[in-house]
Amino acid sequence: MKNLQLVVICCLLFVSAYGQSVNKIEVIDFHSTHRCITCKAIESNTKLVLETNFAKELKDGVISFQIVNVDDENNYKLAEKFQATGTGLFLNVISNGEEKQIDLTQFGFMYGKNTAEFTKRLKSRIEKQLSKI
Repeated sequence: MKNLQLVVICCLLFVSAYGQSVNKIEVIDFHSTHRCITCKAIESNTKLVLETNFAKELKDGVISFQIVNVDDENNYKLAEKFQATGTGLFLNVISNGEEKQIDLTQFGFMYGKNTAEFTKRLKSRIEKQLSKI
């Protein structure tokens, strides 16, 4: 009986220590193998925004950045989760164990070749989501 109690206590401690949710923002840039100028601009501008304005958050793991080729079958499940079949830009905001996907694809194509406007608007959107986590 004491062994069973010990096992239960250990399990509860493990769950409480490792079951805590992490609050973070995943920035995900999906693309296909063949990319247009705008698709490449979306990636480079996103990197610029993150490295310039959110270097600390990247280092601390509060923000992560993934570049995902949807044509690579190893990325199938992730692409399917976001319904990405080509170029797509998403924020996956994780707060208290809940995920919220924000599709910024249209935004990316609209401002992708305008670095100043893209930077200003993406920075603002990320800051807004950071304030919520």
